[in-house]
Amino acid sequence: MSRPGFVHLHTHTEYSLLDGANRIKPLVQQVANLGMPALAITDHGVMSGVIEFYEACLEAGIKPIIGCEVYVAPRKRTDRDPRKDSSAFHLLLLAKNLTGYKNLIRLSTIASLEGFYYKPRVDHELLQEYCEGLIATSGCLSSEVCVALINRDYDRALRIAGFYRDLFGKENYFIELQDHGLSEQRAIRDGLVKLSRELGVPLICTNDVHYLTAEDARAHDVLLCIQTGKTIQDEDRLRYGSNEFYLKTPEQMAQLFPEHPEALENTLRIAEMVDLRLDFGRVHLPEPDLPAGHTAISYLTHLAREGMRRKYHPVTPEVEQRLAYELDVIEKTGFAPYFLIVRDFAQFARDRGIFFGVRGSAAGSMVSYCIGITEIDPLYYGLTFERFLNPERVQMPDIDMDFEDTRRDEVIQYVTEKYGKDRVAQIGTFGTLGAKQAVRDVGKALGIPAQTVDHLARLIPSGPKVTIDSALQEDSELQALVASEPKLQELIQIARRLEGVARHMSTHAAGVVISRDPLAEHVPLARVSDGPPVTQYDMGSLEKIGLLKMDFLGLTNLTILAKTLRNIELTRGERIDLRSIPLNDRKTYEMLGQGDTTGVFQLESQGMRRNIAELKPTDVRELAAMVALYRPGPMDHIPQYIRSKLGLQPIVYPHPSLEPILKETYGVIVYQDQVLQIVRTLAGFTLGQADILRRAMGKKKSEDMEKMRSKFIEGAVRNGIDAQQAEELFKLIEPFAGYAFNKAHAVCYAMVAYQTAYLKANYPVEYFAALMAAHLDKQDKVVQYVEECRRRNIQVLPPDINRSDVDFTVEEGAIRFGLGAIKNVGKAAVEVILRARADGPFTSLFDFCVRTLEQQGNFGKSTAETLIQAGAFHSLVPNRNQLLSGLDDTWTAAQRAVHNRRIGQESLFAGGQMQEVEAPALPSVPEFPREQILAFEKELLGVYLADHPLRSLQTRLKQLGVVLCSHLNEMADGAQVRVAGVITDVRPLRTKRGDRMAAITLEDLTGTVSATVFPKVFEENKSLLVKDSVVVIEGRVKHRDRWRAEDPESGETQAPVELVCEKAHALTNGSTPNNGNGNGKPSARTLHIRLTPAHRPALRVLREILTRHPGEARLVLHVDSGRQRYRVVSHLNVDVSDDTQQDLVRIVGRDSVWLQ
Repeated sequence: MSRPGFVHLHTHTEYSLLDGANRIKPLVQQVANLGMPALAITDHGVMSGVIEFYEACLEAGIKPIIGCEVYVAPRKRTDRDPRKDSSAFHLLLLAKNLTGYKNLIRLSTIASLEGFYYKPRVDHELLQEYCEGLIATSGCLSSEVCVALINRDYDRALRIAGFYRDLFGKENYFIELQDHGLSEQRAIRDGLVKLSRELGVPLICTNDVHYLTAEDARAHDVLLCIQTGKTIQDEDRLRYGSNEFYLKTPEQMAQLFPEHPEALENTLRIAEMVDLRLDFGRVHLPEPDLPAGHTAISYLTHLAREGMRRKYHPVTPEVEQRLAYELDVIEKTGFAPYFLIVRDFAQFARDRGIFFGVRGSAAGSMVSYCIGITEIDPLYYGLTFERFLNPERVQMPDIDMDFEDTRRDEVIQYVTEKYGKDRVAQIGTFGTLGAKQAVRDVGKALGIPAQTVDHLARLIPSGPKVTIDSALQEDSELQALVASEPKLQELIQIARRLEGVARHMSTHAAGVVISRDPLAEHVPLARVSDGPPVTQYDMGSLEKIGLLKMDFLGLTNLTILAKTLRNIELTRGERIDLRSIPLNDRKTYEMLGQGDTTGVFQLESQGMRRNIAELKPTDVRELAAMVALYRPGPMDHIPQYIRSKLGLQPIVYPHPSLEPILKETYGVIVYQDQVLQIVRTLAGFTLGQADILRRAMGKKKSEDMEKMRSKFIEGAVRNGIDAQQAEELFKLIEPFAGYAFNKAHAVCYAMVAYQTAYLKANYPVEYFAALMAAHLDKQDKVVQYVEECRRRNIQVLPPDINRSDVDFTVEEGAIRFGLGAIKNVGKAAVEVILRARADGPFTSLFDFCVRTLEQQGNFGKSTAETLIQAGAFHSLVPNRNQLLSGLDDTWTAAQRAVHNRRIGQESLFAGGQMQEVEAPALPSVPEFPREQILAFEKELLGVYLADHPLRSLQTRLKQLGVVLCSHLNEMADGAQVRVAGVITDVRPLRTKRGDRMAAITLEDLTGTVSATVFPKVFEENKSLLVKDSVVVIEGRVKHRDRWRAEDPESGETQAPVELVCEKAHALTNGSTPNNGNGNGKPSARTLHIRLTPAHRPALRVLREILTRHPGEARLVLHVDSGRQRYRVVSHLNVDVSDDTQQDLVRIVGRDSVWLQ
């Protein structure tokens, strides 16, 4: 008996987010292995995986069928009545040809942009407009036809099926049978067969494929729980009702439908009907603006030659030849329009004063330099054009542009307006279930206690290349924990299956796509979180279909440069052009040579600081080399580079012929460009072959590597090099091709690094003001920069309602804290203050309240309260307690005054008089204790400005030999250290056995570190491990993930470090590491009382108790006003005997009194 023929036409991939569990390549490979000739992709409402699927099918030798299971609105796609429109029907559509494919794109786009209501929805009207070239089926149990049959309304089912038959054409509409062992499917099968006969349309059978094999059913069920936020144990949750939703063999499908063999044969018929070929060779560039009489290449040549004469003095034959060569390559590859389009963006940014730069190989182009896209002279820095645009491998060039991160949106807005909203979109990207996330999500879905899951997940390193398997191999603690419990073994087994599956769609951080035609002609669009349209295709897919993709990245350091120059112009009247600053500034290089790199782009990590101090750089090229070398792999060669540069060891070249290539870098291979030059010199490779070698090494494809190794050795031998030496040379360059920067990228970064260093060295006050303004949301950075300012004797002044702006500003050689940097004071409130202040300085709290209340805007009493606590009224009334105590009366009086003025203005016109309200007197109360003022500052400013609890302890810290938080990243894993700081956060945790432990955050003068305190240590020190305690922690350094993706601003590639706490001690001046105060007596204790609005009637009695029991313990009140919480250190010292505590418990409750 011949094998039945069958094609799966109803298939979901991982792009049916958190519903489809099929990864595309394994799915396609399985279909090929089972001998099926074709496969359809029909994800729910989207087409995100289409291009990846199409390529995978062609590679596997099977026919790709592109489709989509669309959602059909019950009424119109624009109707959004929750009672009538919350659920949608399903409809399976397949693209028969290119027209059908484009119509599918339009349907998916409009469904997402216009019809979204819980799901992206089409309606009958839309289907009527875009039905050409599509094949449709009656669909699954959720389709209009099947729902009607389930409801025993055959006439309705007949009417709907007839509508679709007439709409798509009798030959393009099929009745779909399914059997997943569900009773509903069996109940309506006869009705579906009857519809087929009555309407004269053929039957097909499908399996609704959501996972690959039967064994994946459990993992898929867990995935559904992740999607819906439920656990496996929940009764009321989405479930599929059987384990049959997997990729079945043709034989299995034949067994399900023995009475209808034609239903299988018709799936082959549909596959034969499909004739769709996607053209990946065309490029759809938008048309650039051209003057009359010019083509793109003639105008580009005109601009480039004009720029050449402006930038090169004199224009040498070398310059002429290089420019002519590049223009010739650009003409042959047809990319002249691309350069003109990018120049337009650059010109817009320059005209608007938006700082921008280029990263990557584009800086190797002289054309880019001459027309103003880049500011890097490729000849001076020895940059190769071929690394950017290779004439032997014609591929769209890639110019990635950095803009000030606060103004990037202005550029995107310009592009959108210039080319049209329907031709510009941001690029969609997909977050996947990484190893850590998979463990957390699966653990939650299985109902495993959060504490256990958290412990398990914390043992898995972070990072894009980390897998569950690699984590298990490397960590014996993780292995033991998983082996200890069957439930955890199941968790890991399921997490492995789901690892790497797409979890959610988001907007790419930088990618923008621009098209000559409306984008919906080429790519389906969607909307993410009510934002602007994004492409359903990811960046790789967009490149393949020939759309112009631009990376518009936001870079904080460009914002810092821009803010610094504005600060300089405001305070000194100097206008600085960064293109004209001297590149040999002595002050700058002296600062770098001292390792003073805090706040310098790419150079401020501890390891880089040390290397720069050893190198003593004197040239931007040396900075470029350090930027390129400071990463895993090449960094092993940093000592050789430095010692060779300083003449401490001889410069050695791997082969004499490589001296011209490696002379600039003292014999060390630093850049990818050098690898390309080396293989051309030693083995006679062409540019194209050299680039193929680079990519093979970068992707570590063993098969390709072996081919290129053989070619390299053959070529080297032909050039007179011994085979063994050629083998050694290949091993030498191999790691660099995968790890190294291209030189243009390194030089671009080095230039920004030099510019930031130059401004820091020559204009430190203006620079640090800009630096802190740009890092408002990074508390540890602000702490570090405030301390750096103190070290340089730059005063950081507290916020002031009469002097502060939104941002940090320069004020008479000092830096003034910005109002916008105060926690709980939003930008809108600051704008109200600045508008009110435009009429002159505020003269009192009452004046401030009146004038801000008169403004239109969002400003309330709680904002005034926050400003007082932050010290912003100090110049008017230094006593914060006095201001807070009088705020209620003052605010009420100000409201009355504003009301009277408004009424009075009306009565004045009527001949009446305006009633004035007097400012109430502020109560006479003592100022808060110093500890309370510091607590306010830390809470609201993120830093201690008036003082720092550690500052008076510096001598003691040196005696104790503590390690600074900012230096911990450089410590070896497992190193024993002693760290001192203020506890800024305590997160209570429990072990599986219920024992108490904690994760704490410790802050010193340089930054913060997290520490894990296990139960034994926590039990011994729980009274000490509380927020705002000043402590010494002794313990082990722990690097869970030694390397991570590079931070583009600091150049840091190391992951955050944490501590495992083994001992904890209170820290005071003269204290020794014990739990006392250094004199053998116990430390004075602190009594804490929590007060809420409910305690207000008992406050008088409470005060009587406290004054009746004087003693030595400090008293701290934790006041919850209902809107805000704050900590008040009382001037009373109290007795903490059992009698006192029992009296207090009786008044405020046991949970509101504790002793520390």
